[in-house]
Amino acid sequence: MDRVRIAAHAKINLLLRILAREAPAGYHQIETAFTLLELADELVATRTAGGGVVLSVHGPDLGPPEQNLAVRGARAVLEATGHKFGVALELTKRIPVRSGLGGGSSDAAAALHAVNALAGNVVPRHELLHFATRLGADATFFASGAPTALAWGRGERLFRVPAPPAAPALIGLALPPVAVATPDAYGWWDEMHPDPALRGPLLLDVDAFAGWGSIGRLGGNDFEIPVFGKHPPLRALYERLAGTHPYWVRLCGSGSAVAAVYANERLRDDATMQLGEKQQRLIGTTTRAVEAPGPEPLP
Repeated sequence: MDRVRIAAHAKINLLLRILAREAPAGYHQIETAFTLLELADELVATRTAGGGVVLSVHGPDLGPPEQNLAVRGARAVLEATGHKFGVALELTKRIPVRSGLGGGSSDAAAALHAVNALAGNVVPRHELLHFATRLGADATFFASGAPTALAWGRGERLFRVPAPPAAPALIGLALPPVAVATPDAYGWWDEMHPDPALRGPLLLDVDAFAGWGSIGRLGGNDFEIPVFGKHPPLRALYERLAGTHPYWVRLCGSGSAVAAVYANERLRDDATMQLGEKQQRLIGTTTRAVEAPGPEPLP
């Protein structure tokens, strides 16, 4: 194949607990559960005669290409396969940046699979997962293809669980926009917990993920208190979404998006009408209950 297309899906964290802070490096051990959304970026990868990776983006400015996770993912596969060809990446951004929806990590995982397809899938799946872990903790989940998984460590230790039924979801982003960098969110949590006690993981039954009612009882997101404290508009957005009677509502990762899941499309659409877009930007989507598809060939 000389040209492929792949969707890079967004995610939400069904729960997120910070278990410990590693000394002296300062990294954090977490426990979380990911599930995919239909909301997705699109990545087209084209084999080129020249070496290296070039990137074009349809959407917001993502900064220097050298720092882009999709570029780094493509380079990892090219290096593993002996730099026998180059790659042109065309990325269409639909996932809001710095929102906690995992767009950059998902783009990286998509690039790993896309470039490996161009190379004839010579890199084994377990090596792709290893590359993903080096790119970012969330990237491991996206590279796995699982629609839902529990994760520990820095997010790279995965245990696949049956996905809950696909359900209508609403993503809210505050207006004017609020950007939350993950290192800042961890720093705010550290300020609130200068000497944190060690916490163990939850004892979770797989059946807890069978329905959205039980998922809502699993626990919260440890970033909500520090992030909402620093950004009151995000707390207000959370409260507005919670007032629309969803099954479940949480801050997405370390922010800045807030996600709500509803029993049916009518309730989600009613919430959209009720909230309007004067104080927030709203994106209607659906959770995924099936595995993310791989690269498809293009003419």
